[in-house]
Amino acid sequence: MEREERYILIGVITSDEALVNSSLDELALLLETAGGMECGRLTQRLEHPDARSYLGSGKVEELKQEIYIREADAVVCDDELSPVQMHTLTDELGVKVIDRTVVILDIFAAHAKTKEGKIQVEMAQLKYRASHLSGMGTALSRQGGGIGTRGPGETKLETDRRAVRNRMGQLSRQIKDMESVRETNRKKRKQEQIPVIALVGYTNAGKSTLLNALTGSNVLSEDKLFATLDPTTRSLALSDGMQVLLTDTVGFIHKLPHQLIEAFHSTLEEAQYADIILNVIDASDPQWEMHNKVVYDTLAGLKIKQKPVIAVFNKMDEVNEDVILRDLSASRTVRISAKSGEGIESLIKGICDTLKDMQKLVKLLIPYSESALAAKIRRIGQIVSEEYLEEGILLEAYIPRWLSEEYVDKRIQ
Repeated sequence: MEREERYILIGVITSDEALVNSSLDELALLLETAGGMECGRLTQRLEHPDARSYLGSGKVEELKQEIYIREADAVVCDDELSPVQMHTLTDELGVKVIDRTVVILDIFAAHAKTKEGKIQVEMAQLKYRASHLSGMGTALSRQGGGIGTRGPGETKLETDRRAVRNRMGQLSRQIKDMESVRETNRKKRKQEQIPVIALVGYTNAGKSTLLNALTGSNVLSEDKLFATLDPTTRSLALSDGMQVLLTDTVGFIHKLPHQLIEAFHSTLEEAQYADIILNVIDASDPQWEMHNKVVYDTLAGLKIKQKPVIAVFNKMDEVNEDVILRDLSASRTVRISAKSGEGIESLIKGICDTLKDMQKLVKLLIPYSESALAAKIRRIGQIVSEEYLEEGILLEAYIPRWLSEEYVDKRIQ
């Protein structure tokens, strides 16, 4: 069995020490997901990271000793390093130096399964490496195997920059083609007037498990960071027969690399076009409030605002019942365990009630010659009552407010 690479984690404390320690804990989990292991960590309090070597010169010397004592193979920094910082640390320490962004990109490269996911990850890797690893000379020869080597090779980037630019151009065109297909699908959904609900949340909050619990599908769900990357859309029939579409999105994370946000923008913007946002929160995580802030900050960065949000506190089977769970930005809150199925009915009711808030109650008399219209209302609305009369079908239903004006001639006051 191949030996896991041993890493020393480093970070700079500029203000809140607890926040930095929590971020380093998360980095250790990311490292484990990528196939490495933590063998130590080193932090330093500074007003700002050193522009040349990230840590101060004295701390770099201390780090050298730690590498020797702990038999570390490499160092991973909790912040994204500049080319100068990475070059300096690599030269002075004599081991591989990577940063949080490289670890996350490596996980994405390992977990992307579809053609679309692989293209988006490769684009993000190329953007990062073109800006951070070009011109590093001998530093690249020390990279070796392990984390950071999945995807396009560093040596190729150094020896053929033109090929890299060409490849990025090819990928950019492919991503635009995929965006075009996605836009076509969105227009089709809008024409069919089927409500879309986007599942968002911090990575490992249980979005895929919830999608499976709601729709009976078999999307991969594991207790790992970024277990699934590729967007998934499934149909769900609500208790009143109304059809909605549930779309899973890539998990958010603290310090999500901007290269990934750019590359996955077309995927993430699915939430932008959704009618309702399900914000899935891991209620068992002591840091859930901080993670929830990251989710809302990411949504704001994607210009996703003023949408109904249902806060879904998941993993309640692992939580003390007395704990206070509150999301003041959400219009509704439910507590569930996607794994056991507890609270799923309450969530479906919350979705129905939220849709009703966005709809108008109307009573329509539809001639039998227009029965296709009645079928459409059953699909896009929530039926309250349905009666077959001599002159037609009498329907009382909640339908989208903007759509209700189309049926003025069939209304019964």
